[in-house]
Amino acid sequence: MKFNYNNQSLFQDTVIFNLITNFKNKGTLFGNGKRNTIKLFDLEATKINIKSFKKPNFINKIIYSYFRKSKAKRSFEFANKLIENGFGTPAPIAYFENFDIVGLKDSYYVSEHLDCDLTFRELVEIPDFPENEIILRQFIRFSYDLHKKGIEFKDHSPGNTLIKKGNDGKYNFFLVDLNRMEFHESMSFEKRMKNLCRLTPRKDMVAVMSHEYAIVSGESEALIFETLWKMTADFQYRFYRKKKIKQKLKFWK
Repeated sequence: MKFNYNNQSLFQDTVIFNLITNFKNKGTLFGNGKRNTIKLFDLEATKINIKSFKKPNFINKIIYSYFRKSKAKRSFEFANKLIENGFGTPAPIAYFENFDIVGLKDSYYVSEHLDCDLTFRELVEIPDFPENEIILRQFIRFSYDLHKKGIEFKDHSPGNTLIKKGNDGKYNFFLVDLNRMEFHESMSFEKRMKNLCRLTPRKDMVAVMSHEYAIVSGESEALIFETLWKMTADFQYRFYRKKKIKQKLKFWK
C-alpha cells in the first residue's frame, strides 16, 4: 500500500492507517454508497471522512498504476491546491493506494468531515430557502474568484458545494468530490460559462447568476445570460436523454 499524509495534519499516521485497515468493519456509512463508499469515524474531537473509491476495472487498474494518478491521489493534491489558493474544502489528511499484481486494487481519500448548513442543491430545490438570493450571489462571487485563478472544478454540480454561514453573517463555500479539476493560466469566457451550466435547471436562478457575474466581471449581462442559459438547456437535454436511454436499456429491472 502506498500513502501520503498531510504534514499539517495533527493526527498520527498510525491512527489514520488503522482506520483504513478497519474500513470495512468500522465507521458509520455516509450517503447511499452507489458508486463510492464514504464512512465517518470519530477521532478525538474531530469527525473523519474516508472515501473508498469504486474498485477500478481491469483496464483502469493499469491506467491508474502507470499512466494516470488515482482519484484518491488527485483528490488529496487538488484539495491542497485549493487551500493554497485560498478556497474552501474539508481539510485533507491523507490518501492511500492499494495495489495487486495487475495494478491499482482500491484507494482511499481521508479528510476532516465538515458539517454544513446546506448544499447548493437546497437553493435549487427550495425556492423560498432563507436568504436564497444572497447565498446565490455570494456563491457566484466565489465561482468567479475560482475562474480568475484559472481553477476549473469539473464536477461543479449542486451536491458538490457545501455551504456554511460564518459568524460574520457571510456564507463560506467548500468544494468536495475533487478528483476532476484542471488548473489553467486563464479561462476563456466559454469555458467559464460551461463550468456553471450544470448547477441548476431554473431560469430564474440563471438570471440572478448572470446579473451577479456581470457585476464582478464587468462583462455583458445579456451575453452571460444568453450563453449560460443555452449551455444549461443543452446540458439538461443531454442529461435527461441519457437517463431515458439508460432506463430503456434496463427495462427488466
